[in-house]
Amino acid sequence: VSQIEYVDHLVQVPVHKHIHVPMVTKMQKTVEVPQVQYVDKVVQVPVQKQAHVPMVQTVEKTVEVPQIEYVDNHVHIPVQKQRHVPVNIPVQKMVEVTVIETIEKIVDVPVVKQL
Repeated sequence: VSQIEYVDHLVQVPVHKHIHVPMVTKMQKTVEVPQVQYVDKVVQVPVQKQAHVPMVQTVEKTVEVPQIEYVDNHVHIPVQKQRHVPVNIPVQKMVEVTVIETIEKIVDVPVVKQL
């Protein structure tokens, strides 16, 4: 009895499938787009600036002050007094003096002789 040996081989068989692919068509459609209007409002925005402020520190400083000693010597100073002394000042005064002027004239006086 002869033996039969069966050998199986796997063979790839392409499978044909029918797939329905939708057909894409481009069509124009008018769409109303609302218009947007922007109204700008100018607003003043304060500008913040950074300023460098110097830091002031108060520092205590010890200062040596020399002490001054006053030594007084009392000296007697004579007091000078002032006095008002009247001074006679001669004053010239203009005076009008009447001058008598005498004029002498020799006059021949006729002498009458008696006889």
